[in-house]
Amino acid sequence: MAKKDSGTATAAGADAPGYEQARDELIDVVRRLETGGTTLEESLALWERGEELAKVCRRWLDGARARLDASLADPAQTSGPDDRG
Repeated sequence: MAKKDSGTATAAGADAPGYEQARDELIDVVRRLETGGTTLEESLALWERGEELAKVCRRWLDGARARLDASLADPAQTSGPDDRG
């Protein structure tokens, strides 16, 4: 089965989760840290995982912003059939 190429996959890393998956896991990590009840070692592991997930999300968002900026900078991308005058 062919892998869907979104154009930002390389920005996020080949083995990195998609944005939504990373965001959802990050939300879960934050909830677990805020709830407490974990050992110091578990909390540190959760914090480290949260930092990794935040970096993944940032790379996806940076890639999306770059794609939008490139699209807006290229008039051929933004003009539709009705823009020909």
